[in-house]
Amino acid sequence: MRPLGLGREVVTDMPVGLLGKKVGMTRIFTDDGQAVPVTVVQAGPCTVVQRKTGQTDGYEAVQIGFERHSRRRTNSPMAGHFESRGIAPLRYLTEFRVDAEEEYEEGQELTVELFSEGERVEVTGRSKGRGFAGVMKRYGFHGGPASHGSKVHRTLQSAGATDAQRIFPGTRMPGQMGNKQTTIKGLTVVAVDTEDNLLLIKGGIPGPNGGLVLIRPTQKQQKE
Repeated sequence: MRPLGLGREVVTDMPVGLLGKKVGMTRIFTDDGQAVPVTVVQAGPCTVVQRKTGQTDGYEAVQIGFERHSRRRTNSPMAGHFESRGIAPLRYLTEFRVDAEEEYEEGQELTVELFSEGERVEVTGRSKGRGFAGVMKRYGFHGGPASHGSKVHRTLQSAGATDAQRIFPGTRMPGQMGNKQTTIKGLTVVAVDTEDNLLLIKGGIPGPNGGLVLIRPTQKQQKE
């Protein structure tokens, strides 16, 4: 499984968040009987692998890891990276920029307690791959007439200007659909399960069940 399409590591300027896996969707009921669709995410626990500083690395950041990985399947450079810090190998790594005053210790465990009920978050994941798709499925084009006399039902019609003698970059054409890094902002944390490290997030998030996701607080808090 690809780690968000970002290689094994990504540096962000957002507040520190968590890596996790999408479990699936369900619904819960409020006290007044309203059904709320939620996505269940196994968020963490994540381990602080490295605290980077401006003196040693040129910038301030904290590197966290998620999901235990077997030593046999970890390459030598990464195995040495973990062993030098006394940490068991982890499958996924990511970085968050932090201020110099923020204190994180190597080996520290980060859990869903970073988030609270009602907090706004943004979730990054890799969307489901839909394969090669035409313009009707990929972009919602209406298509041509469905009658027998028409010879173009679902294909692309005019491709743009006729005087330029070329196709302009960005023209909507058939091609691969999905399988791209996607971020959804302004999602609300409905519930936090600290015992099982679960987050219940209102609405849907990118990716299939079992897909890797990155959850972090959103900087721009939206109004209800």
